[in-house]
Amino acid sequence: MTECVIETNSISRHFGKVVAVDGVDLRVPSKSVYGFLGPNGAGKTTTIRMLLGLIRPDSGEVRVFDQSLVRNRLAVLQRVGALVEAPSLYPHLTGRENLEVTRRLSGAWPEQIDRVLEIVKLTSAADRLVRGYSMGMRQRLGIALALLNEPDLLILDEPTNGLDPAGIREMRDLMTRLPQEENITVFLSSHLLSEVEQVATHIGIINQGRMLFQGTLDELHARRREQVSLGVNRSGEAIEVLTRAGWSPRLNGNRHVHIPIKRRDEPARLNALLVGQGFEVDHLSVDQPSLEDIFLELTQTTTPA
Repeated sequence: MTECVIETNSISRHFGKVVAVDGVDLRVPSKSVYGFLGPNGAGKTTTIRMLLGLIRPDSGEVRVFDQSLVRNRLAVLQRVGALVEAPSLYPHLTGRENLEVTRRLSGAWPEQIDRVLEIVKLTSAADRLVRGYSMGMRQRLGIALALLNEPDLLILDEPTNGLDPAGIREMRDLMTRLPQEENITVFLSSHLLSEVEQVATHIGIINQGRMLFQGTLDELHARRREQVSLGVNRSGEAIEVLTRAGWSPRLNGNRHVHIPIKRRDEPARLNALLVGQGFEVDHLSVDQPSLEDIFLELTQTTTPA
């Protein structure tokens, strides 16, 4: 059985009458890159704050390294690095000097500075002022700060937000290398499946505080089933008709509708239904949905998978 670095048991968190996280069970395997996906406001950041002991769940338990976070908070967090928001950096200091400030506060070994600079590929820029760093370089310096204490688990909240394509590529490379070269488990949240699927080994999808899917990337691929893609006038009305008939249509653009199907006769039945009710169908095709389609289909419901 695969060892889990993070394990939560039905954790929930309310803010007044708002249910931010509702009975979430996470299983994050050791040395994996776990992509925690969901739309903005889905409950990702609240979950991360519970994983880091910044807030407590109203119910349920968080276990990290097979230890209760509540009972062993300091021992657990000594093995965890995190970058939850934009890194707090001193722009008037160099990258190396920023690391030295944190190193002295944390008690890390001096030689760790050169090591983490090498890991995040900032050695050549270490002695430049941070005010001259790009956004991607600042993000990587923030991760270097989180790596100073040689953590076994790195938690990142939306690490590619605001980055240009070059910065995203650099971040993607770093997240891929950390488990392979440093034996670090990476837990990263994002609302962009297209980015996460390029680095993640495991995926968790959350929406409205509830887990909708959890498993390997291959298991998410296996959920793909054929769908009908069609162009139709009055697409909003067409979706209402299809929904009443028992299908689960999804609008993509102004005229394009995607409908998951299970049987070979469904495309003809769909077309006949719409044409029979006066809609103009200008094209219809049957294809395999992308992972992005699956993600959107899942997050448009609140029924756990």
